Amino acid sequence: MLDAKGIRSGYHGVTVIKGVDLSVGHEVFAILGANGAGKSTLLATLARVMPLMDGEVWFDGQNISHVSPWVSAERGIGYVPQEKGIFPALTVLENLYVGGMIGKRSRDERVAEIIELFPDIGKRRGQLAGTLSGGESRMLACGRALMQDPKLLLLDEPTAGLSPLYVDHFFDKIREIHQTRDVSIILAEQNATKALEVADRVVVLSLGEASEVIDAANVTTKTLKQGYQI
Repeated sequence: MLDAKGIRSGYHGVTVIKGVDLSVGHEVFAILGANGAGKSTLLATLARVMPLMDGEVWFDGQNISHVSPWVSAERGIGYVPQEKGIFPALTVLENLYVGGMIGKRSRDERVAEIIELFPDIGKRRGQLAGTLSGGESRMLACGRALMQDPKLLLLDEPTAGLSPLYVDHFFDKIREIHQTRDVSIILAEQNATKALEVADRVVVLSLGEASEVIDAANVTTKTLKQGYQI
């Protein structure tokens, strides 16, 4: 589905991601790591929001290393950035409509599917997105990305700052999205315990460098400590 080869990226000439290789298939793939490890930068690079300094990104058999974010979205990559991804001055329904600008199926059909997946935001479809709670905002951001009918969904710290109730609920939804919508998922997450419950394979990112990819079922506390360098 997605192959990243020797990718390097960063901000203002400072290299954050240092030659990372990843190969992700039809699965839930978790990128774990502490604050400052480079998880958000890596996901933004894969989504083509951030330009490459070096390396290549291939998606669904096509080289997307230098395409615009709009083109990567059109080709099937949905991206939910950390604590962003909604338009606060638009209503919930209008936010979903923005996501629905990409895709060929009926917009109303897709909206109905998102509301079925996230009933809480369906109840607030006429409400301004900026007035939603943190958990509702994350659901809306995810729903907006799913309106594109993506083949691959990139989720950057989707449960950051949420209450334990919303954290459990959102991870249940991640599993459901993968299983029922046939969507591959790359999940960047600090909460290793919850991520390992839904992931097929994981990699630990530390100071912009990736550890060996390992099956989630084989991850041990020792593995995590080595990856997190603690």
